[in-house]
Amino acid sequence: MVSNRNGKYEVDPLGVVHDSMLDGLGQLLDYFGFSKVMGQLYGALLLSDQPLCLDDLVERLDISKANVSMNLRSIENLGMVRQVWVKGASGRRKYYEAETDFWQIITNILKGREMRDVGRALSVMNDNVNLLNERMDSMDNDDQRLAAHYIDRITQLQSLFQFAQIMITTILARVGDGENDPQQLSQIDLSK
Repeated sequence: MVSNRNGKYEVDPLGVVHDSMLDGLGQLLDYFGFSKVMGQLYGALLLSDQPLCLDDLVERLDISKANVSMNLRSIENLGMVRQVWVKGASGRRKYYEAETDFWQIITNILKGREMRDVGRALSVMNDNVNLLNERMDSMDNDDQRLAAHYIDRITQLQSLFQFAQIMITTILARVGDGENDPQQLSQIDLSK
């Protein structure tokens, strides 16, 4: 709240929006398996009208310098933020700004973590199906039935992961071709 000339208290809309966005981005990244602090850091940099250094972020988020440093490094590796040079600033301080090409961020995440995780899951499932198929003949009837059930369920799950792999690859190819403009995509009527 902020006091105006009349002594009345009013809500600071910029502060409310700022805090809401940082909280929302923190929750969003947490939902997708990243640290909530990563979302808050990205939000602070995204909403800032100038590059920020580590100390600025510590002050704005009221969290430890070690926590800011570790999570800042993570979002930098994901391509969500980048170091920038600030004229007249101390050469020892690193300044950062948010990446605003959201398709690039999504592409980086899909190429890195998501494709790697889907590939790893498919590999584990494939190894398990192969192991069961190799050992099926040496099992008694009950274990063979259970092994066949495992193979059936794992094969169904593999289909889902293969579909996810195809979808991610398709998205990456389309984004790489520059075919998708986020502004145009947001105008698509999904109610039809």
